[in-house]
Amino acid sequence: MLFIRPLLFVLLFGSLLLGSCTGYQKLLKSDDVNKKYNAALQYYEKGDYARAGTLLEELLPLLKGRPEAEKAEYYFANTNFQERNYVLSAYYFKQFYDTYPTSALAEEATFMYAKSLFRDSPEYELDQTNTYTAIESLQDFLNQYPESKFRPDAENMSKELQTKLETKSFEGAKLYYQLRYNQAAVIAFNTFQQQYPASPYNEEAAFLKVAAQYEFAKESVENKQRERYLEVVAFYQNLLDTYPQSKNLKAAESMYNDAREQLAQLKTEDAAASK
Repeated sequence: MLFIRPLLFVLLFGSLLLGSCTGYQKLLKSDDVNKKYNAALQYYEKGDYARAGTLLEELLPLLKGRPEAEKAEYYFANTNFQERNYVLSAYYFKQFYDTYPTSALAEEATFMYAKSLFRDSPEYELDQTNTYTAIESLQDFLNQYPESKFRPDAENMSKELQTKLETKSFEGAKLYYQLRYNQAAVIAFNTFQQQYPASPYNEEAAFLKVAAQYEFAKESVENKQRERYLEVVAFYQNLLDTYPQSKNLKAAESMYNDAREQLAQLKTEDAAASK
């Protein structure tokens, strides 16, 4: 007796599920556009975006020219978004607002297009072409709908994408340093500091620029060392002035002192050679 009730429950649940699937399969085979459309809306409202999307995709060409087409196209775009098909949702949201620019849903579709691109933006280690496109689309949305209720979300997404680009730029410069491409590292850190003057990475960037320039100067041929050690001194002074409490100041000071000693030695050697 103890096993009968669970077994009955499983059988009952299975029969309900089978009935549900059978009904859905019948809908797929049906030629009744209105019946399919109403069922698609019901699935959509229940959050069953996979079934709603399948039905809507079949209905879209059949609803052309009908009043229901507008809602069907918006809902279809959103089913793709909810199913995390962000490339497709971006395509269909853009198609929606291009087709219905005066629709009450045009503003939201424009936002959702940008949000789809935001969601499709890759991790910072990868190519960031999609990220730039997403930032541009978010800015276009903000320009077009400056008073939109979606503005705070759009601004936050834009900031998150900018931070991703900032992280990629810093980590790229840092990788040059780790690989001992010291001249390239110095150039990359300079570029980073110019592009992101308020970045929280700037203190570390300033220190690593000293370190990279110091290693670059040590590796240089003798007739190039003077100017390159002078750069070490200048970079250290900038680090000291900008970040006087930096945890890296002691390490940087050691490189600064050695750079000055090397400059003094080079000066002595030049004086002796000129006699």
